[in-house]
Amino acid sequence: MKSQITNALSDFFFEYETPRQVLVRNRRVGVVCRLIQLLVLVYIIGWVFIYEKGYQSTDTAVSSVFTKMKGVGYTNVSGKERAWDVADYVFPPQGDSSFVVMTNFIITEGQHMGECPELTGKHNCSSDADCEGGSFKRTGHGQMTGVCNRTTNTCEVLTWCPVEDDRSIPDPPLLMSAENYTLFIKNSVTFPLFGVTRSNLVEGIEGGYISKCFYHPKDSPLCPIFKLGDIVKLSGFSFETIAQEGGSIGIVVDWTCNLDMDVKHCKPQYNFHGLYGNPDEKDKARASVGYNFRYAKHYMENSVPKRTLLKVFGIRFDIIVQSLARKFDIIPTLTAIGSGVGIFGVATVVCDLVLLHLLPKREFYKNMKFKYTDSHEQDRDSEEASTENEK
Repeated sequence: MKSQITNALSDFFFEYETPRQVLVRNRRVGVVCRLIQLLVLVYIIGWVFIYEKGYQSTDTAVSSVFTKMKGVGYTNVSGKERAWDVADYVFPPQGDSSFVVMTNFIITEGQHMGECPELTGKHNCSSDADCEGGSFKRTGHGQMTGVCNRTTNTCEVLTWCPVEDDRSIPDPPLLMSAENYTLFIKNSVTFPLFGVTRSNLVEGIEGGYISKCFYHPKDSPLCPIFKLGDIVKLSGFSFETIAQEGGSIGIVVDWTCNLDMDVKHCKPQYNFHGLYGNPDEKDKARASVGYNFRYAKHYMENSVPKRTLLKVFGIRFDIIVQSLARKFDIIPTLTAIGSGVGIFGVATVVCDLVLLHLLPKREFYKNMKFKYTDSHEQDRDSEEASTENEK
């Protein structure tokens, strides 16, 4: 018993088993095998390593965006000339990555709380019975008082008076000078996995350069100063059209970096996409074209609270940071190599199928590849072994 255990352990630890292989001299099968192996090799080198960078680990950045607008615009509405600066036309004013620049507006001055008639064409009436007191209509400006105004033949409402009339949008836009406003973008990114921090004010972007440059995709691709007119043009929109009724534009700051190279080569690329406000006629046919909102400036006049209401049409800018950094890492490299070696087994499987099932000599190849045995042969071999031991 002891010797049997010793022999078993000896067989387990000191013997190596290798699968039996059969060398088949067949041109068609050989060509198929090499073609499959070549395709696998091209996939591993071309796709996994070169295109997908399978030998590198990846990381996305934590980013921060700061913006600053500059420029002054002038309007002349109802004979009143006015200057508009950053505090007037940028919403919100704190330099967010998403903000609106006003390009057109409808102003209603001197509103006070009271009862006044609706606009002509809204809540039409011929008697007080047509105006249900205390009720609202979705398109109205306030709660109906139950009185029909005989001058306008519209229901009176409790609201800020006079009511806003926004049925006619100024054309051309009142602030066409916004085309020459400038936008400064300051962006920093940190790749925590690699401990790398970068800013879009890269090497060579000094204060003197910034004071003179304007972004251009070819001549000045790293300048962080952008003209609004250039942004709109690069996004595929017409400034005059989008300025009249408003719209939305996305500014993408793309950080795609290969950190196997010097970190100074990690630089941003700027892309511009028109998101909403297409000047095409199809877009104009849709409901709720453009982008607008309202805001009011409240004040007191003769102890009466009043306000100036503005319906603002503007361009909404959304600054989006995309990032992907890569760097060599032994773990993904070994993983990619291991998976590639495993895929090479496809050639063996395909060639075995051809040999054993498709070729005319498949029975011959089966006999060469497999060794068959049955229970009778096993019993006979056992009997012969026992006879030899008795002798």
